[in-house]
Amino acid sequence: MPERRRSAQQKRTVAERARGRCEYCLSPAAFSPDPFAVEHIHPLAEGGPTRLTNLAYSCQGCNNAKYTHTTALDPTTGERVPLYHPRQHRWSEHFTWSEDFLELEGRTPIGRATVAQLRLNRPGVRNLRGLLRL
Repeated sequence: MPERRRSAQQKRTVAERARGRCEYCLSPAAFSPDPFAVEHIHPLAEGGPTRLTNLAYSCQGCNNAKYTHTTALDPTTGERVPLYHPRQHRWSEHFTWSEDFLELEGRTPIGRATVAQLRLNRPGVRNLRGLLRL
């Protein structure tokens, strides 16, 4: 049976690899009132392994919104597409910042679907981005 629990070493490695930021919305853990999670990109419930290649550092908002989803609808085309995968995709290819740096915008179907599904521009994250810009 595969290992289901993340080890302390895996958690440290994932947090360091992410440079202390959510790998989806890029919020810094240092300014979060809630602890970040080391989440399974491909969910355990669907056979996802507990290996570094399948683990991502995630704020609670992104982790809760992602839940066990691996696909979502692109709001522009209505097609079901994969969500952003931090180990397989480059963030800058799928996302860009709005002119005021308060919102993330999807550049691709994967980016747009991820912004919508994970609610990457939820009010608390927008507020944090605005405060960090000061």
